[in-house]
Amino acid sequence: MRSQTIAKKEVQQKMSTPKSGAFALMDSLKRHGVEHIFGYPGGAILPIYDELYRWEARGEIQHILVRHEQGAAHAADGYARATGKVGVCFGTSGPGATNLVTGIATAHMDSIPMVIITGQVPRAAIGSDAFQETDIYGITLPIVKHSYVVRDPKDMAWIIAEAFHIASTGRPGPVLVDIPKDVGLEEFDYVPVEPGTVKLAGYRPTVKGNPRQINQALNLIRESKRPLLYVGGGAIASAAHDELQQLAEIFQIPVTTTLMGKGAFDENHPLSVSMLGMHGTAYANFAVTECDLLIAVGARFDDRVTGKLDTFASHAQVIHIDIDPAEVGKNRAPQVPIVGDVKLVLNDLLRRYEEQGIPAQPQQTKEWLARINRWREEYPLQVSHYPDRISPQEVVVELHRQAPNAYYTTDVGQHQMWAAQFLKNGPRRWISSGGLGTMGYGMPAAMGVKVALPNEQVICVAGDASIQMNIQELGTLAHYGINVKTVILNNGWLGMVRQWQEAFYGERYSSSDMEVGMPDFVKLAEAYGVKGMQVTNPEQLEDAIAEILAHDGPVLADIRVNKDENCYPMVAPGKSNAQMIGLPERPKSDIVAEIIYCSNCGAKTISTHNFCPECGTKL
Repeated sequence: MRSQTIAKKEVQQKMSTPKSGAFALMDSLKRHGVEHIFGYPGGAILPIYDELYRWEARGEIQHILVRHEQGAAHAADGYARATGKVGVCFGTSGPGATNLVTGIATAHMDSIPMVIITGQVPRAAIGSDAFQETDIYGITLPIVKHSYVVRDPKDMAWIIAEAFHIASTGRPGPVLVDIPKDVGLEEFDYVPVEPGTVKLAGYRPTVKGNPRQINQALNLIRESKRPLLYVGGGAIASAAHDELQQLAEIFQIPVTTTLMGKGAFDENHPLSVSMLGMHGTAYANFAVTECDLLIAVGARFDDRVTGKLDTFASHAQVIHIDIDPAEVGKNRAPQVPIVGDVKLVLNDLLRRYEEQGIPAQPQQTKEWLARINRWREEYPLQVSHYPDRISPQEVVVELHRQAPNAYYTTDVGQHQMWAAQFLKNGPRRWISSGGLGTMGYGMPAAMGVKVALPNEQVICVAGDASIQMNIQELGTLAHYGINVKTVILNNGWLGMVRQWQEAFYGERYSSSDMEVGMPDFVKLAEAYGVKGMQVTNPEQLEDAIAEILAHDGPVLADIRVNKDENCYPMVAPGKSNAQMIGLPERPKSDIVAEIIYCSNCGAKTISTHNFCPECGTKL
């Protein structure tokens, strides 16, 4: 893409100065507000690092030297999620660039704005299988929003300006810029390009919703007796938190969020039913099964949310609001599709409500909310307690009690789901790999958050398997004194793999036992110069977490939890959201209705239940 924003005559009139391609890159990054870069040098990117040396010496940009390029990508990702700004990372050619791929794919799946700069062999050597040459442009095409190879240093400023514009507008995403070594060295008459001046032919994201469709949506909301707001990561990206709360409160609509949408709506609010989906709350999953109107806001009907798709909100009409037209109707055809920025669309909807002057009827959803509250009481999330062992849920609950306003990152697995269930986060304070499910994401992402927000508490919740994927980043934490607290829920397993093997593979635990070969995490942390701790007894937990949080510096805490704990409730693969396993039994003292039997599994239950507590079948 080439921009036509500034006319050729105007460009010629600007004063230019002979500068290198590397200077043009660094100056362009600085003009776009970049203060921190996460990266790892190598031969092909050395001209850029040589220029970076001067910018660091002047205190204009800080470079964080990670211990693996994947850590750089995840750190830039965490930086972007916590701030809403574009994260930036550097890597050299060949293996340096390919080491970034997992982090790029993670950002792509979760729509995170990033600009990735890779070094490349000199232009004349491209295509010759030169030392450390890899076609990173081609490799990453499916996992970026856009890509560039800078063939002429005169294009550098335009390309960087376009990259930031593309990464941060419309549906956000990662943009790759591959820079041959000699492009960084070559001098030319440099003309800066200011942020906000680019306009790209053919790239016009729709941000305003269609007025007729917004009116249709408002009419459906007014008519609905069992509405449900289903909120995804798009609401976080567009900062639509206030608008969501207004809409929910005016019409008394319960709100459920996806894993990516956590924090978009206050989970302490009485209208919140927390997360839905495979490990969501029972009351959220029952609500989505029973609702008559589903208002999808910045969500993409992901398979981990919907379960068996043809049973997902099968009795409901659907309003789908999303900035990406490719997502609207992709998995579920809505009655009212609205393409636009979530915040702007909701603002428009609320404005039209006020203009109509017709008061909402909050009593209309009174019975619906009462039913949801009964489910909430009957099927709460459960925290296991043992006299001689720590349960993983206890750790998360205690963390949240002592650090309720912290920024939390996670790795991927059982610990991630327990954290999602029991942490109640504010906007942008929940940072986790959703779409790709990337183990090893948590600690480097936490580094990025803490670098961006040095005065905030940042806690990484990890598993004993996931943490080892990028544990070398303890060196980065020690190097820069990055005060991240990493809490390992250590059960000695690939926990989620073990749970699935127990439930669906006849307890054949193939290659999921991590006990043999597990490092001594305390000694390992200390070897890196980081405080290490181990906690094994429930009586130690409260004081240990207080000590973790009080320490002035990074901490790696190995908390040994119950080895056989499973994460419930759970929607089994291929089942509807109402068919959850692991639901708590209703207390006998509450049973006042007649006994009935499930037509599917024959389990005994009571007539006031809507779903079988054993198999989840609708009664």
